Amino acid sequence: MKLKNLFILAISAIVLASCGSKTNESKSEVTEELSSSLSVDDLLLNADSLTDQEILIEGICTHTCKHGATKIFVMGSDDTKTIRVEAASLGSFDQKCINSIVRIKGILREERVDEAYLQRWEAASSVQAEQHGETEAGCDTEKAARGEKGNSVVERIADFRAKIAARKEVCGKEYLSFYFVEALAYEILE
Repeated sequence: MKLKNLFILAISAIVLASCGSKTNESKSEVTEELSSSLSVDDLLLNADSLTDQEILIEGICTHTCKHGATKIFVMGSDDTKTIRVEAASLGSFDQKCINSIVRIKGILREERVDEAYLQRWEAASSVQAEQHGETEAGCDTEKAARGEKGNSVVERIADFRAKIAARKEVCGKEYLSFYFVEALAYEILE
């Protein structure tokens, strides 16, 4: 309940501040602008042009990270359209998010996986096995969101290398882009 009140208060402050600087827009137009959110599908479709911008999305939370609920995964029209949302400065998400429709205001970020990234991962995995998730295979939800295959660090890295090679052949880019949202605020809608 406190987060919902905080969210409403933050939106109200933004609306009031915006009204002073947007003299030719009515208060309801600004509120409408702030309340229009993207679907996860639309966000992923346009992610490259929205990177590092403030966005508002809505979707069903399918998973909360077991390690302190610092991440949630929000699904679009089906389970192949999922985006990771990190709590960032919020600290953590409420467990009530799971199986609920959530609205998240945040900054869209891009994580690039290239050969240097994979080499760092190999070096770190030779010292210590991957610890996110239950095994070195990693978190199944995050793997699904990134389209990963493989049940070990070695298999996952090999899968990424194959995908990078295929992308280079098709469009000349020697990296994979994975998008996530750094949450600034959120609310549980249903």
